[in-house]
Amino acid sequence: MESLIRQYIAAYNAMNVADMVALLHDVIVFENVSNTNEITTTSGKAAFEALARQSIGLFRIRQQTIRSLTLSDRTAAVEIDYNSILAVDLPAGAKAGEVLSLRGVTVFAFSDGKIARISDYS
Repeated sequence: MESLIRQYIAAYNAMNVADMVALLHDVIVFENVSNTNEITTTSGKAAFEALARQSIGLFRIRQQTIRSLTLSDRTAAVEIDYNSILAVDLPAGAKAGEVLSLRGVTVFAFSDGKIARISDYS
């Protein structure tokens, strides 16, 4: 499981959607819950891939760094530092070139040797 997480984060940081998707279960559920009360949810590989490809254009660079990782039988909780530089202006007011930095927790769940759920909280 730890290897899958590290591979996923490496692909995320490289903005390599194909490598990210290759690690996912067919019924992947993704959710992102932000402190601005926004929740984004997708279900299935195709929806995840579409969202991932759309989000790549928002950033010049993006980097997730693992601060801590706690594993259980079928899940893992990962405390993450996130840093990025925006490529475009966002509707909420952040401008292209601005640095975004935050800390969050991502919970991964696994099934059949693949990542079956990703829940990001920031």
